[in-house]
Amino acid sequence: MLDHTGIVVSNLKVARRFYDAVAGALKLQTKSNSPESFLFGHSAGQPIPYLWIGTLRPSYWVEGSRAGLNQMHVAFVAEDKAMVDGFYQAALAAGGRDNGAPGPREGAGDYYGAFVLDPDGNNIEACCRGSAAG
Repeated sequence: MLDHTGIVVSNLKVARRFYDAVAGALKLQTKSNSPESFLFGHSAGQPIPYLWIGTLRPSYWVEGSRAGLNQMHVAFVAEDKAMVDGFYQAALAAGGRDNGAPGPREGAGDYYGAFVLDPDGNNIEACCRGSAAG
């Protein structure tokens, strides 16, 4: 369903540290893309979907946009509750801020998720559904 998306960050080194930690917790990877960006996804063998993360302002952004102004929400699939919990701990240890501790969400059915704000205030989530959330 998702091919790719992207976010602009204010400090690539800080963002890379955060997303490297999150990638490890979710069994994903980061890969350098240019001196100003990197990719977050499965692997070179499964390059799509991916999240582009960089300091350049994309041409498709509205004039006046900047890191921290156009915050977005990205939810990553976790295998189970333990992976959600690991994501949350890794994100906090790497400079993320709590935006919703791991747990079920009322009205969401068989769902278990955790929310953190990355160093630029983007709402990053890991979640599992169905029997994995049970």
